[in-house]
Amino acid sequence: MTSTPRAIVLLSGGLDSATCLAIAREQGFETYALSVAYGQRHVAELTASKRVAEALGASEHRLARVELGQFGGSALTDPGIAVPEDVEADGIPVTYVPARNTVMLSIAMAWAEVLGARDVFVGVNAVDYSGYPDCRPAFIEAFQTMANLATKAGIEGHGLRIHAPLMTLSKADIVRRGTALGVDYGLTVSCYQAADDGRACGRCDACRLRRAGFEAAGIPDPTPYQHRSA
Repeated sequence: MTSTPRAIVLLSGGLDSATCLAIAREQGFETYALSVAYGQRHVAELTASKRVAEALGASEHRLARVELGQFGGSALTDPGIAVPEDVEADGIPVTYVPARNTVMLSIAMAWAEVLGARDVFVGVNAVDYSGYPDCRPAFIEAFQTMANLATKAGIEGHGLRIHAPLMTLSKADIVRRGTALGVDYGLTVSCYQAADDGRACGRCDACRLRRAGFEAAGIPDPTPYQHRSA
């Protein structure tokens, strides 16, 4: 008899991570959803993560807390830095959160080792994304190498695999894939400055990419917006 393999899925509550959770489930994993409260100003996504984890049948959903916001340096954690609206930034935008994905993957790595899971899923993307350095294939590959040098499981030959199934997909392809897998995107929140009830601003980079993805996919956008003109 073989038990169902376990996987940790980093779940922000947004469109990409919800799709990633559905893909992990489709691939036959028993999924354990991990969300991280890192001091983000758009806390509505954490509420959304609970809805998504339940809807997609995660065996467990945990919320870890790490206060990256105490350092500031990002429009997502520092209320003194405005979230850019209606512009495509050149270079790395101010919404980049220093070390965010490194920290989140490290927490996922720790939980995976405790659970005896050898797989971690993360919804990073290097096609329709904001240009963050920790969303690139080179980063994922390097983190996997580090994880297998830094853990007891890795040293004993039970190496950790980091899955980034959305890495080379367009936002439209992600929407199509998730829709085919039964993801209810009306449960998700992607906006960088969403209202507490989850309504999106319709103007930030995350909203722009999300809306364009639904339009290109030819699938109705279920996102509730704060402004009718969004």
